[in-house]
Amino acid sequence: MKPNHTTRTGRFAVALCLLLMAPAWAERADRDKPMNIEADALRYEDQKQLSTFTGKVVVTKGSIVMRGARLEVRQDAAGHQFGTMTAEPGQRAFFRQKREGVDEFIEGEGETIEYDGKADTVRFLRRAEMRRLAGTQPLDEVLGAVIVYNNTTEVYTVDGTPR
Repeated sequence: MKPNHTTRTGRFAVALCLLLMAPAWAERADRDKPMNIEADALRYEDQKQLSTFTGKVVVTKGSIVMRGARLEVRQDAAGHQFGTMTAEPGQRAFFRQKREGVDEFIEGEGETIEYDGKADTVRFLRRAEMRRLAGTQPLDEVLGAVIVYNNTTEVYTVDGTPR
């Protein structure tokens, strides 16, 4: 999918109708929202179906917000999307999404955040942290080297200690 883009004061604003980051526990309305990506630069490789956004990358799709320094989005032959958001050195990338039917949010950080559209999972890697919030109050918080959230089963696993 070749992205459409326009320049806004030196930054790209990109609207992609990808399913990236539309997990099962997401607000249902998120699925129908366009994905908007703002970044300082974009590189698109048609043969690989790969879009690479760099700079101050901000992704919004309905209630979903992601922030980081670099985002790679690719699509396989079956149409599944895969995304990898990485942070600036020493920092962590950020992910937040409202849960369906409740005033709760899932929030997470890691040096890298990966989304696998085929497996419907979100992985927070290195210095990973995931929180469930009621409004702004934390209900649950987990830390680890790797946190994997399966959107279909609503099960998460935590491996290792944060470093």
